[in-house]
Amino acid sequence: MRVLPEPSAQSLRLVFLFVFVMDVAPSPALTAGCPDRCVCDDQLVVQCAGQQLSDFPVDLPLATRQLIISNNRIGDLPALQLNYLSDLVYLDCSNNSLTEISESTFGNLRKLAYLDLSFNSLAQIEDRTFGPLASLVMLRMTDNPGLSEIHPDAFAENAALQVLDVSRNNLTALNISSLIALPALRSLGLSGNPWRCDCDTEDLCLWVQIEGFKFQGEMRFFNRTGNFLSSICVF
Repeated sequence: MRVLPEPSAQSLRLVFLFVFVMDVAPSPALTAGCPDRCVCDDQLVVQCAGQQLSDFPVDLPLATRQLIISNNRIGDLPALQLNYLSDLVYLDCSNNSLTEISESTFGNLRKLAYLDLSFNSLAQIEDRTFGPLASLVMLRMTDNPGLSEIHPDAFAENAALQVLDVSRNNLTALNISSLIALPALRSLGLSGNPWRCDCDTEDLCLWVQIEGFKFQGEMRFFNRTGNFLSSICVF
């Protein structure tokens, strides 16, 4: 069984720094304006974290490469505004009030490498939600207490994805076809979900063991009454 080292925080920062600085030069589009309560710098970063925003910021510079809107109260990612940011490589939407996303949400973000949707109110991930994100390397989608379903083809076109974390949601099952489509995957977080103890979940455990990539935490299994059974995935 091949066990690859978990990517360190430093190495991941270097990856995204490299992606970010490639061919980047200050653009007139960046200095044309900056949304209220946000800070825009000459490195094409727009920082809007912790500003009690209830709506997605408007008038974002079209050249933006990093957008950080974490720790607000934003309930919707408007596809029309977001997809104007075609050079975006880093998007942090964590700790907001997002309830749904769809394929159109990220339709023109083909360069996006990092996406954080943790600590929101997502309920399900539909078919091809992340389909347009051909360059996606890291997806964090933890701590959405209502997230109970991920479509088997949700990641079908994310061949570059290396890190996927769906820990601490309300998932009871995950079709392994969602993961088989990820040849570059090396780190997977599944802990803190109320996994059902059934054949589908056993298939998932077997697949994780055979693949042998870095597994974050452990999977705990519950019977139909919600009682804890045991961890049958041992890594």
